[in-house]
Amino acid sequence: MSIRIRKLIGTFALLALVIVWALVAMAIAQFPPIFQNPWIAGIYYVVAGIGWVLPAMPLIKWMSKSPVR
Repeated sequence: MSIRIRKLIGTFALLALVIVWALVAMAIAQFPPIFQNPWIAGIYYVVAGIGWVLPAMPLIKWMSKSPVR
């Protein structure tokens, strides 16, 4: 698979990952223990905001891998 196709697929996958991650994070943020305590909410938003990077790293690595010939 050429690197251009990998980057195209990876771009759409990253976009889908970020959208789904944000929707799930917003839904979880509405749970009463998180919603009612500002300290827990702050910690949650930091973790949820940075957490999408971990699943994105292997995808970006796959996108940048050169094709085998």
